[in-house]
Amino acid sequence: MTSPPENREFLLPGQRGGPGRLARARDRLLDARLALARSGARLDELAGAIPARDVLVLSIHRPGSEELARALDELRRTRHSLRVALGAMGDAGPGLAADTVATHLEGGKFENLNTVIAAAGNGAGADWTLVIDDDVRLPDRFLDRFIGVCETLELALAQPAQSLASFAGWPHTRRRAGTMARETRFVEIGPVTCFRRDAFAGLTPFPALRFGWGLDLHWAAVAAERGWRLGIVDALPVRHEHAVAAAYSSRDAIEEARSFLAGHPFVESSRASEVVRAHPLP
Repeated sequence: MTSPPENREFLLPGQRGGPGRLARARDRLLDARLALARSGARLDELAGAIPARDVLVLSIHRPGSEELARALDELRRTRHSLRVALGAMGDAGPGLAADTVATHLEGGKFENLNTVIAAAGNGAGADWTLVIDDDVRLPDRFLDRFIGVCETLELALAQPAQSLASFAGWPHTRRRAGTMARETRFVEIGPVTCFRRDAFAGLTPFPALRFGWGLDLHWAAVAAERGWRLGIVDALPVRHEHAVAAAYSSRDAIEEARSFLAGHPFVESSRASEVVRAHPLP
């Protein structure tokens, strides 16, 4: 087993990037290039080539969060069969009560997700499970296009790239120009993570971690052992412009990560950024 990483390897979430004029200008330029290219037509072609799937959406929302309702509206514009199961850290938010299966949750993200998953029947029947944070903005026609790319590339665990103006814990998860998707050795724990049926079954129930830092490095090791393909979809970047670790101690998150990884296999963070194969835009 690899020895636990040094603290410096966990000083990533929330420490790089974020909203700024230059980053937003570059995002607009890349969005314009995507609109002018054949990428949209290609993404729709991939989306339409697969059968309708059963998709389960999971999220934990905090009091006062406003982005989740908009994200769910976008996800519901889909040809797939969609189920939503939410957990609330307090009362269910406006417009979210009908999909909220657990309230007043007091654990960490993954502890709370385990509660929601159990209430939702442990994900039974879902071809894909999408875990989404409550503060992310999705691009248009996100779900159909995203599932289309994942199935075409035979990905078991995937995430959309983050915009350049996002607070991205891992720099290589930011969008890259000219690339539809990258097969990688690593997919992070948020803000949006998608699990194929077999990957979801193999990785749940999630460890009872409060912060979850380092869990994605363990997922990478499990994926390598089981031959799962991982990927980041650059052509469908999401916006995540709220700082990570702003509401809790990064020192505590680092110590939890080191303790967890001391007893679990993981991929070194120096290898997490490696690209196995890049798939260019048409």
